[in-house]
Amino acid sequence: MENKDKSIYDDFSDTSSEESFSIRNIKCCHGCTPHINKLHTYDWLYNYPEMQSVTKMVEVQFKNTRKGYYINSNNINLNIGDMVAVEANPGHDIGTVSLTGKLVELQMKKNNFREENNDGLKRVYRIARPTDLEKYNQAKAREYPTMIRSRQIAEDLGLEMKIGDVEYQGDGSKAIFYYIADERVDFRQLIKVLAAEFKVKIEMKQIGARQEAGRIGGIGPCGRELCCSSWMTNFVSVSTSCARCQDLSINPQKLAGQCGKLKCCLNYEVDAYVEAQKNLPSPEIVLQTKDADYYHVKTDIFLGRLTYSIDKENPINSITLSKERVFEIINMNKKGEKPLKLELDDEASEQRETLYMNDLLKDQNINRFDDESASSTNVKKKKKKKKRKPFKKSNKSKTKNSSNNSDNR
Repeated sequence: MENKDKSIYDDFSDTSSEESFSIRNIKCCHGCTPHINKLHTYDWLYNYPEMQSVTKMVEVQFKNTRKGYYINSNNINLNIGDMVAVEANPGHDIGTVSLTGKLVELQMKKNNFREENNDGLKRVYRIARPTDLEKYNQAKAREYPTMIRSRQIAEDLGLEMKIGDVEYQGDGSKAIFYYIADERVDFRQLIKVLAAEFKVKIEMKQIGARQEAGRIGGIGPCGRELCCSSWMTNFVSVSTSCARCQDLSINPQKLAGQCGKLKCCLNYEVDAYVEAQKNLPSPEIVLQTKDADYYHVKTDIFLGRLTYSIDKENPINSITLSKERVFEIINMNKKGEKPLKLELDDEASEQRETLYMNDLLKDQNINRFDDESASSTNVKKKKKKKKRKPFKKSNKSKTKNSSNNSDNR
């Protein structure tokens, strides 16, 4: 019986070709990055070989959302999904090629990549060998125990911080600790204790609650993967004014995402709502008629219809008007004129006709019997059946029956 702990790379020899060592060297259709990676980018220039040879820069993705840009100085034939060994400080790191060709330059420009901020351009050494992958897997196996132990150490030191994730470098010589803290934390003593505990170089990186949710991942209330862990590369501030602009109820439980902050998707349609509201009257304007004053209740922004009520706090007997009619009444009020009633006769009749147009319980509406034309065509008139008269035996039949009975006797 074979040993279960035996490495899968023991059968490979040092003289094997480099391309066979990449366990993720799977050609994906139409340049789509394998979805084992987060924040994957669709390479829409995949079918243009001249675009792939424009630059030697490649994008390499590491654990979760961390990416780096490296130069392929050795002219290695790299494809999306290849696991490569790249230059690091110190040692080397193992990552997955997530993008090649012309789009790499565009991504570098989009992410404001600067050589001076990254200690100059770093190189791609080679496609990962079996020994590299074995060290890589051993380092990854230490991440979870290291995170649990580092949390205990931070708690013993009395630091108000949360260590959300730990990432080991591919060769195991360095560890990156991602932490969350509301205030500034002096972790100099923590670094000394962690370095003595784990015998590696320590790097601390502070992230926010949104970045933590992006690194951990999950499923949102819409049923899809979280945007921050699937395609969002930067985070824009979200305020409650976005919810007010879209007429959403200010309920923190419904507006907050899994990170505890306001949902990023509140920003997606704000521009469309703001643009549509420019053509609508202000909701603070009170409409005056000869009967009473009407206050704004709600607005259907894209249909351009506004609802008003006599009572500001309790919207009873509300009336829905088109924006043209509202502007007409506002202009009349500015001139000192007051209309007799709020809605026109045509609008009132249309509102009554369309009241139950989109009603899911239309078949159970009590007014469904009022439409005589529909009922007369659907209901068939039943013919009246003639009642049968009871059968009376004649005298002849009685005499025959009596004669027969006498004969039988």
